[in-house]
Amino acid sequence: MNEIAYESVFALYIEKLIAQKRSIGYKYKCQAEIFKRFDSFCLQKYPGETSITKEMAEEWSAKSPVEKEGTTRVRATIVSHLAIYMNRLGIKAYVFPTNSLPKEKKYISYIYSDDELTRLFKQIDNCKYSSIVPFRHLIMPVLFRILYCCGIRLGEALRLKFGDIDLNNGTLTVLDSKYGNDRIVPMTSALTEICVDYSEKVHKLSNFNAYFFSAPSGDRITDINIYTNFRRFMRRSAISHGGRGKGPRIYDFRHTFAVNCLRKMVVEGKDMNAYYPVLKTYMGHSLFKYTAYYLKLTKNMYPNISAKLEAAFGDLILSPNDGGELDG
Repeated sequence: MNEIAYESVFALYIEKLIAQKRSIGYKYKCQAEIFKRFDSFCLQKYPGETSITKEMAEEWSAKSPVEKEGTTRVRATIVSHLAIYMNRLGIKAYVFPTNSLPKEKKYISYIYSDDELTRLFKQIDNCKYSSIVPFRHLIMPVLFRILYCCGIRLGEALRLKFGDIDLNNGTLTVLDSKYGNDRIVPMTSALTEICVDYSEKVHKLSNFNAYFFSAPSGDRITDINIYTNFRRFMRRSAISHGGRGKGPRIYDFRHTFAVNCLRKMVVEGKDMNAYYPVLKTYMGHSLFKYTAYYLKLTKNMYPNISAKLEAAFGDLILSPNDGGELDG
């Protein structure tokens, strides 16, 4: 049953579409929240309409000045799905052509060198105590090691609860990831020991629902807080930043993790056909094409192993003109 109350004339159709999606395995959580915004939009601007009109769909799908192209496309697509659903029920509704929207510019991934990682983690480990954020100097070294050593997304790391960290078996449980899936992520023994030490200092009195990386208020730390610290670590490491939208970014720890994993597999002579699906699952990719993007990155970064990669995955490695990251 949907936990969000919809009030517009489209409420019943929205609820039925959400129920249908969830019945076949989709969590449909963020989509349900976007539908609430659409529901309010209809009540405020089109209270007399009984179907989705072209004018309504175009206004809803218009990009706001502060919105990224990808965000606009997601909003428009979800409401287009509602229109398609209504048409299938015999109710005429305008399906906005989402392909007409501008696509978000692809970011060219940045792969940190071993030297850059050494310098960066040295600065992260030198993070100082602050009375305003008393656990900052403890959080940053652990958080950034989890991001790099496990290759998880920043949002996934910040949503981790104390109960999601199995310190006995050395695993993280990532719930409700980008593609609506849950997965268990194994940690190395060294990283597990770091998490044990951190937990003994920070979570002695915590219950399982406490955020593993929490703000002084007990809420999860915000993305902007982490980015502010990250930019400071970057400056002190003498790693130049290209400005907004250019990076290097925190997300590039994930890219670097994947590339280094593939490089290590090749160097150690692993059976790539066996290990490649493992990496896909470990990173929480819904499709092989997202993991295939890293094959191209690895090939470009390390030409000395490109022949082995092409021999195993020639049909999956993207052409040089594909550019831009596929993973999210």
